[in-house]
Amino acid sequence: MADIKSMTGYGKGVRVCGNRRITVEIRTLNGKQMDLSVKIPSLYRAKEFDIRSTVTKTVIRGKTDVYVSYEAIEAKTATPVDACVFAEYFSQVEKAAAPLGLDVRSGDVIASILRMPDVMKSAPESLAPDEESALMEATGEALEQLDLFRKHEGKVLIADIMNRVDKIERLSQKAAAYDTERVEAVKKRIKDNIEAAGVTIDPIRFEQELIFYIEKLDITEEKVRLKKHIDYFRSVVSDEEAPGRKLGFVCQEMGREINTTGSKANHAEMQRLVVEMKDELEKIKEQSLNIL
Repeated sequence: MADIKSMTGYGKGVRVCGNRRITVEIRTLNGKQMDLSVKIPSLYRAKEFDIRSTVTKTVIRGKTDVYVSYEAIEAKTATPVDACVFAEYFSQVEKAAAPLGLDVRSGDVIASILRMPDVMKSAPESLAPDEESALMEATGEALEQLDLFRKHEGKVLIADIMNRVDKIERLSQKAAAYDTERVEAVKKRIKDNIEAAGVTIDPIRFEQELIFYIEKLDITEEKVRLKKHIDYFRSVVSDEEAPGRKLGFVCQEMGREINTTGSKANHAEMQRLVVEMKDELEKIKEQSLNIL
């Protein structure tokens, strides 16, 4: 059997380069199309296209969020003060305070000036050698973990789905077992109603009409087609790497045959079995939505 993957997953990759620890996290949810969102610091913006391309090839489809972050491993050195800017601010404060007789040389005033715009020099951030490669390696690690997560979830999902498919097949076989009993019951009911009404009819014409009516209740085609759809469902699961969409289409076809069987049933126990099949099929549809 091919590796069936869930569309829900999580992966995390970490790499250290220079003084930075780079972290890439990827979260995925189910979705019909690829819906990719990448949140990345401006420092690594040049690699966003490469990250998107790499993630899209692995994830294929679904709602996908990629979070890129980094942190300094060692404490940063003290930020230098721009003496010229500080002096200019101090001069202006001193001139404003002089007419009021205020002392501007207190620690509170100096601390306030240090918080003024452009007083503290911040050195522009730059990429360390091989930092872009480290970022892509972290992305690769996150995708590997995501893939393992989705394969594990996929095994659980497909096991549950196949158990329900098997149950539908068993219920269909049980329903078929009532076919002869159902036909005889319908014949008897019609005859009893005619006798109770005291109507005289042509026996030969009655048998012809009865056969015509019984043919409308025949579920042989529905049984055969449902069995074929079930077999095809199994083959898709066995042979295809990303069968999610196709399984949804097969479920629709199975539903048609089950519904038609129910409309022809005309038998309480068969109707009950059809309801059970519909319930199992709805659960299969829900689970299949989360299969890649």
